[in-house]
Amino acid sequence: MDRLFFALGALGGLTAVVLGAFAAHALKGKLPPDLFEVFEVGARYHMYHALALLGVGWAVTRWPGAATTWAGWFFVAGIVLFSGSLYALSLTGIRPLGAITPLGGVCFLAGWVTLGWAAWRY
Repeated sequence: MDRLFFALGALGGLTAVVLGAFAAHALKGKLPPDLFEVFEVGARYHMYHALALLGVGWAVTRWPGAATTWAGWFFVAGIVLFSGSLYALSLTGIRPLGAITPLGGVCFLAGWVTLGWAAWRY
């Protein structure tokens, strides 16, 4: 699992940089400022949690078990749901997509709680 979460973290970091660069060079001035900011928030949290996945990759070697693994999957789900919904919302302007975003936020919170639990109980 350590290699899997490191690989997912590296891939997540790569895609966060690519999407951030895309926003800075292709979207700035083309999106309304409020939607551009939404895209940037998605990229920022995408990067934070790509780095968190690298931490989970390390943590599964230190505190092996289901809780650590669940933390990693919660972070993956959070990136897809939170950042993905913000990317889609900003590019399409379809506001109801914002209803998905809190589900991703809950996944991020669950990931942090679960990771803390894994460390505490080990």
